[in-house]
Amino acid sequence: MQAAHPVPGARIPGESLVPDRGPHHRPPAADGQAPRIGVLALQGDVLEHLRLIERAGAVGVPVRREDELATVDGLVLPGGESTTIGLLLDRTGLAAPVQARLAEGLPVLGTCAGAILLAREPRQHDGTPTGQWCLGALDVAARRNAFGRQVASFEADLDVAGLTDPMRAVFIRAPWFEDLGAGVEVLATVATDVGARVVVVRQGPVLASAFHPELSDDPRLHRLLVDAVVTRDPA
Repeated sequence: MQAAHPVPGARIPGESLVPDRGPHHRPPAADGQAPRIGVLALQGDVLEHLRLIERAGAVGVPVRREDELATVDGLVLPGGESTTIGLLLDRTGLAAPVQARLAEGLPVLGTCAGAILLAREPRQHDGTPTGQWCLGALDVAARRNAFGRQVASFEADLDVAGLTDPMRAVFIRAPWFEDLGAGVEVLATVATDVGARVVVVRQGPVLASAFHPELSDDPRLHRLLVDAVVTRDPA
């Protein structure tokens, strides 16, 4: 019988985290003081985000409980289904602790559904209110499924402010951001048939992308999060 060999790049469910030293890799701090970045591990691509955090020079840890949240210096809210993640935050008792840490200035990166959860106001694809509960840490309205359903998923190369080379962006049932508050900085837009739409924003320590950086295996948005942790004023 021929021996089985692992397929390069394949992921086995439940496998332990092994950092991938691919492009844009940043070694962890030599003094052992690398920031701890949590990934909300209720739904979505948790392992993929943990890998990118390691490549951005930090220590990635899954967060499922309040005591785990208390140990992290920054947080990633991954994609998935925003209504489901919101319900799970409520059922696990994490909603209020996450809101409290965001109010304290905890640096955070929200991607796709995670970005919707960070918004001030979620909207349906036609712009009408959803009534959905959100964390309200980002002064934008997030229009859900703004580019269309799953079959309308697409990829694009984006120029992101602060990054030297274009970033490959994977949009899956993605939102876009509109009605931005005065303190919100636009980092990237994408061209559409109805004009450019805002897809990456930053407001202080809060960073949000409409696409899935973990699916293009590019750690540079995670590095912006790590940099926000490192430069954060401890006061």
